[in-house]
Amino acid sequence: MQPEGMSMGMRGSVTIGGLQFGGGAPVRVESMLKSRLDDTESCFAELEGLSASGCELVRVAFPSADLSERLKVLVSGTKIPIMADIHFNHTLALTAIECGCESIRINPGNMSGRQGLLSVIESAKTNGVVIRIGANGGSLSGKQIDACGGDRAAALVLAVEEQLTPLMESGFDDIIISAKSTSVEETLLANTILSGRYAYPMHIGVTEAGSGLDGTAKSAVGLGILLAQGIGDTMRVSLTGDSRTEVEVAYMIQSALGLRKRRVNLISCPGCGRRRVDVVSLVEMTTEILAEIEARGEKLPEGLDVAVMGCEVNGPKEAAAADIGVAGTQGGYVLFSRGNVIATGEMNDLKAALASCIEEFI
Repeated sequence: MQPEGMSMGMRGSVTIGGLQFGGGAPVRVESMLKSRLDDTESCFAELEGLSASGCELVRVAFPSADLSERLKVLVSGTKIPIMADIHFNHTLALTAIECGCESIRINPGNMSGRQGLLSVIESAKTNGVVIRIGANGGSLSGKQIDACGGDRAAALVLAVEEQLTPLMESGFDDIIISAKSTSVEETLLANTILSGRYAYPMHIGVTEAGSGLDGTAKSAVGLGILLAQGIGDTMRVSLTGDSRTEVEVAYMIQSALGLRKRRVNLISCPGCGRRRVDVVSLVEMTTEILAEIEARGEKLPEGLDVAVMGCEVNGPKEAAAADIGVAGTQGGYVLFSRGNVIATGEMNDLKAALASCIEEFI
């Protein structure tokens, strides 16, 4: 079961807000508003921060039709495409479309009524709206789990397919599919199965990953494995806390895999008994230089590699791929570019020398 005329080696694509999702486009980075929809001022402030962080699609919880005017104001007042997040009531999906949302997410675990779904499909067809089928491990029914013999990954696949079938039978193709669980294993298995069966664009994420290092590590493992296999056309890192952090971590994961490089890629050694300098302080100095350049409104090339190394061993040789790098030496520092030494000096003039070298890339 897949879009007619499409091979499994090529994924389909949809367009939301002028951005292509799937079909060879970059893996898009998403987040979800943590501000309540009834707090318009906070919503716009959060959207502004997400936009500056590079977020490309924002999901917004739409729990009540009473908030339709708020949703309408939000959709018309931001450049970031808005996806309305719909649970339980299909009429909310219809209202979201009327409010101008170019995409909606429906949860197969708690959306009942085939006739209601068909009316949503018809409205989406008429208005050119993308539907994301978003199955979630926490919304699986006992019936779905029992049907799969207790295999929750298989139940996630079943949940997607139960709502995908009527869309396909209706000839509706503007679809994104997703299956998320707080379990990395379940997420990996479900998405691998879905990727092998369907060529629709896929949204990936480990839901309710947690906070801080725990949530970041869980997300990096799950999403990194999927992306490394070519699975995933759009992604969300689901973390407790500032939504901008979700976006930053998403780009870090993609950068680590060489998929998308955004801003400067700061490389640094962990430090060991060979170090000639305090690596932590040197990283802080380099970060400060980069922040000062950004504060001036000047742009460095995206993906510029800047290396900070503690000694000559990790310096020009191990960081030979870096565009610009600094390493400690017995008598001070060495600056290098692409493995070649370009300057040496004493530590008291390092910041000015390093800043000058980095600024040459502007």
